[in-house]
Amino acid sequence: MRDKMTGYAPRFTPGVTPEEVQIVSTRTPMCDGGGGTLGHPRVALRIENGEVVCPYCSRTFRLAEGAGHDDHH
Repeated sequence: MRDKMTGYAPRFTPGVTPEEVQIVSTRTPMCDGGGGTLGHPRVALRIENGEVVCPYCSRTFRLAEGAGHDDHH
């Protein structure tokens, strides 16, 4: 899936690109690469159409079925 916000679409490289999909309950997941000091800067992502791919590490975050819209007014 192509990320509509950044226009970024990762090229998957077997054995290099993370293949796991993280199911999240918020439309604004945070990603830091998961590697501690070997990770990347922490970024807030925005899920618009069911999932988003991190532009740094290519991890995929998928919105859990029945999750809300994060509309807190």
